[in-house]
Amino acid sequence: MSPSPTSRLLFDEPGPRARRRIRVTTALTVLAGLALVALALRQFADNGQLAADRWRPFGTWPMWRYLLEGLRSTALAAVVSIALAMAAGAALALGRLSPARWLRLPCAAYVEVVRTVPALLLVYVVLFALPRYGLDLPLFWKLVVPLSVSNAAAFAEIFRAGIRSVERGQLEAGLSLGLTRGRAMRMIVLPQAARRVLPSLVSQSAGLLKDTSLGYVVSYAELLYSGKVLANYNHLLIQTYLVIALIYLVINATLSKAARTLEARQRTRPSRAARPTTGRGAAASADAVPTARPTL
Repeated sequence: MSPSPTSRLLFDEPGPRARRRIRVTTALTVLAGLALVALALRQFADNGQLAADRWRPFGTWPMWRYLLEGLRSTALAAVVSIALAMAAGAALALGRLSPARWLRLPCAAYVEVVRTVPALLLVYVVLFALPRYGLDLPLFWKLVVPLSVSNAAAFAEIFRAGIRSVERGQLEAGLSLGLTRGRAMRMIVLPQAARRVLPSLVSQSAGLLKDTSLGYVVSYAELLYSGKVLANYNHLLIQTYLVIALIYLVINATLSKAARTLEARQRTRPSRAARPTTGRGAAASADAVPTARPTL
């Protein structure tokens, strides 16, 4: 199976030996994971954690209504963070590719520095440091702002890889039409780049969705924090967190499947240059090709 276009943009294509090592490592990891799951289930069974009466409360609507409220808060924080991080990432990518040194260097410094800072540290900065300087954000934004700041750097690198994959002639064509470099990048190059890296954008969005679990630090009522409150109420710690883990698994598996589907569509979509011309288009193409005349 050939690598996806997005993989070729962001990573070097692995050779035969690297692919063989990847398959072996994947198989060993899966086996180790299955062994750990089997061991955990055995321990749960020995301690009575798999008894039916301990799982019966999760078959009631009030329990699920409370968890779904937490899931709604998680989705809201994730959607707002993704929108802000994508917009900032696109701006950073354009700035990093700008010929203006005064714009390129700050954008590059932001990306390189923020990529090395854990998102949890940024949450602590917003939670403890900013209020000392008179900037006390609402609870929702104490989670959204650090997640947006952290993931903007990752989205910037994805957009930058996509922009570099677009043929340079696209930018030159926009400049020849009288557009400025900035407008040509925004109107011509960036939309094409976004389509090419769409699977990677979905994958990064899935990672950001998981990062919303940091809401427990700021006491934002997202899914994980709601599970913590629920476990303290019903004293079913293991069962509650297993259900929450299952919810996260279903959501992220769905997003990962969407990313793989987008990659498959991009891989199988025929290019315009390869499409056969028929009918009037073929006749026009034939007329456009000059006929060589024999020299006398």
